[in-house]
Amino acid sequence: MSSNSSTPITPSAIALLPLLVFLALFIGVGAYLTFQGVEFAFYQLPAPIAILPAVIIALLLSKESLNRAIEQFLRGVGHQDIIAMCMIYLLAGAFAAVAKASGGVDATVNLGLSAIPSEMILPGIFLISAFIATAMGTSMGTIAAVAPVALGIAQSSGMSLPLTAGVVLSGAMFGDNLSIISDTTIAATRSQGCEMRDKFRENIRIALPAAFFSLILFAFSSTATQTPDTSAIEWLKVLPYMTILVLAISGINVFVVLTVGIVLAGSIGLWQSDHYALTNFGQDIYRGFGNMQEIFLLSMLIGGLSELMRRQGGLAFLTQLVSRWIQRLAKKQTPAAQSRASELGIAGLVAMVNTCTANNTVAIIVSGGIARQLAEEHAVTPRRSASLLDIFSCVMQGILPYGAQVLLLGSIFQLSPLEIVAHSYYCFSLAFAAIVAIFFTRPSRRYSQTVTHQ
Repeated sequence: MSSNSSTPITPSAIALLPLLVFLALFIGVGAYLTFQGVEFAFYQLPAPIAILPAVIIALLLSKESLNRAIEQFLRGVGHQDIIAMCMIYLLAGAFAAVAKASGGVDATVNLGLSAIPSEMILPGIFLISAFIATAMGTSMGTIAAVAPVALGIAQSSGMSLPLTAGVVLSGAMFGDNLSIISDTTIAATRSQGCEMRDKFRENIRIALPAAFFSLILFAFSSTATQTPDTSAIEWLKVLPYMTILVLAISGINVFVVLTVGIVLAGSIGLWQSDHYALTNFGQDIYRGFGNMQEIFLLSMLIGGLSELMRRQGGLAFLTQLVSRWIQRLAKKQTPAAQSRASELGIAGLVAMVNTCTANNTVAIIVSGGIARQLAEEHAVTPRRSASLLDIFSCVMQGILPYGAQVLLLGSIFQLSPLEIVAHSYYCFSLAFAAIVAIFFTRPSRRYSQTVTHQ
């Protein structure tokens, strides 16, 4: 594979056409079939198939030779973040399958039903997901660990499955957004040149009100339609879940955490059941891999498509568009209005890039340079710009029906992506809280922070 070309990228709106084609096929066909009353409407046209015409169009739009365009596509497919997500998918699928076969899921569900009052099921799931995500620094690892248990609790208590999936997603995105060890936090703070603790303090002022409002919504919605039966707690079968939670809180790498969970769940199954052999253990792992096939393929194809759009100037067009919009909006305005316009531009830029890449970390990295320039030109503190980058990439990632987190939840809960994002209450609340903060933060505080930081 040849090295990257140093030729400057020319902004191009046409380069975004493949994304629009994919969205039209994936969301359009799914929505149409839903209105027609077709069950599992969004699974009738699998997402990895819906994206193939978009990939072909992107290849045809390339001004490079076909071989060079394919090489760029494959470089996107093999991006480190994409491969990392795909490995998490596989390990999460394997852990879920082995834990289910060995009785771990049922035992953990029973523990959750015994410990959480029926009127606090959804707030409890949100807080657990938020705590784990903050400790792990990854929403994907959190969803892999919590979603199977949340699904079992919802089924046993008669809770709405889409709402429960939205609660897990909300908690995972809350923790991922705030965690100091999250890759989004690291990318945001490095690109803006501020300390993690400063970004955290700025971030939490916006995130906590959104989380509190979401908890109230979940509490009012947490009405079980039936009282689930509980039995004696089987602590040994719960051990794999307890172990991965402890390891996650300790800051262990998510790959190690999930691998330990798989081995421990399988070992308990082998020890406790005479009918569970090593061959069954291996088959369960493989079946778990297979359960993640659709999301695995889609993530790789989205990675390749994003790279082609980037190379062809689609992302450069977005950054240029936002930069021009800010300059026009801020022209002949007061310093406070210029600062506010710059913050809105940073938020809009990272949101649009995230829509194209379906990866919040990549979106922050792509947007970081122009965001820092906008912040420096209009007296926005580095901690503020880093916080806005992280917040609005989190918001978009939590409401994209083709985002990795939503796709993983959809595969576990067997729900359409739109059903899940419709209940992502925290992400919607976070967006509202951040916009309110942009418009109502006192200018004097902005400038005083800038002077202090400098």
